[in-house]
Amino acid sequence: MTDGVSEEDRVRLAPGVMLRQDRVRGHWQLLGPERVLILDEVALEVVRAVTAQPPATVGTAITALAAQFDAPREEIAADVLEVLGDMITKGFLTR
Repeated sequence: MTDGVSEEDRVRLAPGVMLRQDRVRGHWQLLGPERVLILDEVALEVVRAVTAQPPATVGTAITALAAQFDAPREEIAADVLEVLGDMITKGFLTR
């Protein structure tokens, strides 16, 4: 499910949500009011790519991630759109 996320969208952290590193447990997480999402390495890279400054479109972030990981853009796009749709549905990101 992509929750309608397109490559033309610009995605940002939802109000009240912060990207934080939990140094005690050794992982990154999205902290929101009354909720937390532990990020794996892939999800962390996706969040960093789409919330970078200056804001990039999802498509720009996909292109950058494909170059960074030397992977086919189509595969990266499918994974990124799925991850973003899930995070938007859970209220950690917004368009």
